[in-house]
Amino acid sequence: MRGSFEWFVRERSMKILWYLLEEVRVIRERDPAIKSKYEALLYPGLRAVVCYRIAHGLYKRKHYFLARWISQRVAVRTGIEIHPGAKIGRGLFIDHGSGVVIGETAIIGNNVTLYQGVTLGGTGKEKGKRHPTLKDNVMVSAGAKILGSFTVGEGSKIGAGSVVLKAVPANSTVVGVPGRIVKIGEKKIHRNELDHGNLPDPVFNDIKELRDENVFLRERVEKLEGIVSKGNSNEIK
Repeated sequence: MRGSFEWFVRERSMKILWYLLEEVRVIRERDPAIKSKYEALLYPGLRAVVCYRIAHGLYKRKHYFLARWISQRVAVRTGIEIHPGAKIGRGLFIDHGSGVVIGETAIIGNNVTLYQGVTLGGTGKEKGKRHPTLKDNVMVSAGAKILGSFTVGEGSKIGAGSVVLKAVPANSTVVGVPGRIVKIGEKKIHRNELDHGNLPDPVFNDIKELRDENVFLRERVEKLEGIVSKGNSNEIK
């Protein structure tokens, strides 16, 4: 019995060490601000993800109270709340992290990046699967909210502050409130492509089109008024 328990503790310790090394590698790979591997140990995202792995293992074994106890303590310390029932693949990178919330039935693929203030939540109307599924290599920018049980396709980008309420195809870019798909490309987004400040701005584009059209119409009206004032109304087209 004692040997079996020692084996269990040793196995858990090895898995925790593996999780830790994996998260350190992910942080060094994706955060240009980091200068040494030891700095990664100070990142709240690392603590949150490693502790989630432990809590998730307990959750699967139906130790629900202990799993939630771990996740809530981590939430208080880091500002990152990951429900132990969520299913998360390898290589999750949570940058800064404060205000991140991941719901119980959320599913996250491999090499996903979340910035501060991101919510993977429900709408309060569903039962069962009520949180979103993020496929591999998805990037969700600061303050974005993805609410409901639907899928964000592989390689997609969600712009800062967006509110996404419906499914997103693979390799798409979504911005706005409510979120609108403004780009669908065939090019895959690799996990180290973290340019979330250079996304399309459909509102600006719409305003620019209206402004250009307004300038054209004003020039046209001025031209017509000039023709009328000269008594050449027959030249009006």
